Amino acid sequence: MNKSSITETSDSCPLLHQLLQSYEAEFSPLTGKQPGPDGNYMLDVDLTLTENHLYLLEDTPIGFCIKGETDGHHDILEFYIQPELRSNGRGEQLAHEIFSKHKGPWQVRQIEGAHKARNFWRRAIHNYTGGLYSEAQLHDPYWGPVTRQRFTSL
Repeated sequence: MNKSSITETSDSCPLLHQLLQSYEAEFSPLTGKQPGPDGNYMLDVDLTLTENHLYLLEDTPIGFCIKGETDGHHDILEFYIQPELRSNGRGEQLAHEIFSKHKGPWQVRQIEGAHKARNFWRRAIHNYTGGLYSEAQLHDPYWGPVTRQRFTSL
């Protein structure tokens, strides 16, 4: 595996914003979002209120993690790995590093229809916790039906 690294970045980082646009476009069939007149999708998260991480392979940005706090839990608000680099453990590695950096209660949520994302998170969280997590189906006021996993990082 090539050398990878995670770096915390600012809310104004152009590389983060480019990857966020790819992420929004990929999820647009599920969210119903359309790009604005400038060709960009509006973001659902205020990046000035979150901890933002770029995931680099060598020196090339290949993904990101936007971490926030919700209801007393660390929360993965947005998470993305370039499609051609999935299924090789890089996403799980990024998730585990973020979980380990922040001890305490966690939650991760996936919108209805995001089957690949839900399967990824089930696997990543199961491998991180040894299966010690809970899962529930909820109604989110903004997103509608969501699947939520909760666990504790020790």
